[in-house]
Amino acid sequence: MVTQEAPCISRCLEEAHSLDEFSTSYKEVINTSNMKNSEVSGVMAKADIKPKSIYHAKKWSDDVENLYRFQQAGYRDEVEYKQVKQVDMVECWPETGFVKKLQRRDNTFYYYDKQRECEDKEVHKVKVYVY
Repeated sequence: MVTQEAPCISRCLEEAHSLDEFSTSYKEVINTSNMKNSEVSGVMAKADIKPKSIYHAKKWSDDVENLYRFQQAGYRDEVEYKQVKQVDMVECWPETGFVKKLQRRDNTFYYYDKQRECEDKEVHKVKVYVY
């Protein structure tokens, strides 16, 4: 998980958005290599980005756990969830960082525990999307 800060990016996006000068592509405005994971997914959700490739997870990690939770609720990942539900933040457990609550497309909610829910026998079913 990437934990580097990029303080100027959100300010630049807000200024561009407030001036309605969003004509440049996201690649020209945003350098995602030094952004936090949540900032990257937030920017991708606004840009309506589609994945370039896909592969299946081989072993469990925190990211695979969260992908498992999104896919159980009927979404590819956090990016698609934010696009469909028009939300900025996904509710997470502060202790573990795992997704706490997701709303399905039919507006029912899935509630998740603080602990790991994706068992080892389910890991190979999780799809990891590359943008």
